[in-house]
Amino acid sequence: MNSEQNLFISYAHIDDEPLTPGERGWITRFHATLEALLSMRLGRKAKIWRDEKLQGNDVFGDEIVAQFNQSAVLVSILTARYLNSEWCTREAREFCESAQQRGGLVIDNKARVFKVIKTPIDTEESLPAVMKGVLGYDFFAIKDGAPLELDPAYGQEYAQLYNQKVAKLAWDVSQLLKTLEAAAGASASDGGKARSGEQPPAKPAVYLAECSYDRKQTRELVEGELRRLGYAVLPDQRLPADEAEYLAAVEGLLARCALSIHLVGENYGAVPDGPSSKSVGVHQNELAVARCKSGSLARLIWLPEGTRSEQAPQQAFIEALHQDAQAQFGADLITGDIEELKAAIHATLKKIEQPQAKKAEGDVSAEQAGAGDSAKLVYLLCDEKDRKATVPIRKWCKQAGLAVELPAFEGDASEVRQANQQLLASCDAVLLYYGAGDEAWKRTMDNELKKMAGYRGGKPLLARCTYLAEPRTSDKEDLIDMEEPGLIDGLGGFEAAAMAGFMQAVNATGTNS
Repeated sequence: MNSEQNLFISYAHIDDEPLTPGERGWITRFHATLEALLSMRLGRKAKIWRDEKLQGNDVFGDEIVAQFNQSAVLVSILTARYLNSEWCTREAREFCESAQQRGGLVIDNKARVFKVIKTPIDTEESLPAVMKGVLGYDFFAIKDGAPLELDPAYGQEYAQLYNQKVAKLAWDVSQLLKTLEAAAGASASDGGKARSGEQPPAKPAVYLAECSYDRKQTRELVEGELRRLGYAVLPDQRLPADEAEYLAAVEGLLARCALSIHLVGENYGAVPDGPSSKSVGVHQNELAVARCKSGSLARLIWLPEGTRSEQAPQQAFIEALHQDAQAQFGADLITGDIEELKAAIHATLKKIEQPQAKKAEGDVSAEQAGAGDSAKLVYLLCDEKDRKATVPIRKWCKQAGLAVELPAFEGDASEVRQANQQLLASCDAVLLYYGAGDEAWKRTMDNELKKMAGYRGGKPLLARCTYLAEPRTSDKEDLIDMEEPGLIDGLGGFEAAAMAGFMQAVNATGTNS
């Protein structure tokens, strides 16, 4: 399919009225910015057409119809006025009909229409069916409960967001145009014969969960990077508003994916129409947990440290992700910044695409522990500063016929987390060495241990004890005074006799939770 124009911009003229007399209108500036960025992405001058002179009372005639037959892609600027305009919605319908006759409206599962949502809209009923299912690009932000267009008139922050959104749109349009050009080239080379069959995607599909508004910008950044690297990102169409239909749709999409990514913020998010009143974030997490239990889905949850919500349901969800092994089942919980999240995504995808390497990295073998296959594995969980102080305990474990492993302390953050979670999943007993780590560190480790059952897939834990070591602190003394279960008092130095209870539990045939 050859097109003289790359792109046709469809809009309502009232939406190009400038906020300040004498300035360019929003649509005019959008056209110029998109043209510049799209030209850079294509490596040649982009050809964009829009009606700059016709008014609402002009005849819908040959000039516009001719542009439909010459344009590869339609960009509709959606507003309340656009959706109420017979002229505008007719442009959308006419383009879709023309595109269907010229190579098809959907190419490689991507529609040749893009929706730029300039202001919030209540309904899309006046649009063609294919456009209703297409995900749009929100060009507005919510400030004090009211929408503001991404416009430099509202400040530098909005100008930056505007440029980022146009850049993402330009990238997506350029990729579709290249796909169309490749399809046209293939068609020409085989004499116009249709391509026989689709090749399976070279890379796994990723489910990037729908999120609340405060995480949308991060979601767009992650989505853009994944698509740039050749990964299919789902959902790629608007999901149903009805709860039962929503659950079925998400379940079907997760079945096609190797990884799900959940971005959790302070807002509860949209709630599908149904009896549970759960947000899309909660629904997607529960469905991903169920899918993960089948062993066919890796999971990442991004919950930046300090995230809290004033909305009770969302705060409960946040706390569950931190403390409830079921809510976090099979997931790597990322609490750092966006760069840490991106590193975790790349590391996880690498392991998915290289399963043999994943097995080699994740296997906590008897050779590493210096013992035979039958040796029970003790995970000696400690602060890095305590590595040398734990030598007496590690020697005692080996003399007792136990394999012992310390946490991974060095390497990429996501790989360190993966290695430590693998130890929690595979060990037979845990000994928490409470020495140089402070009270906050101890509580963090306790929270990690609470999630341990979610990693183990039902494997019993034979023993879990806390070993108190120097320096002496009020918190450690309080644990002794309160006669905390599973406590080993090593504040006076290491004594083998103090380890008798731990050894008895490890050798017992029963289980400890």
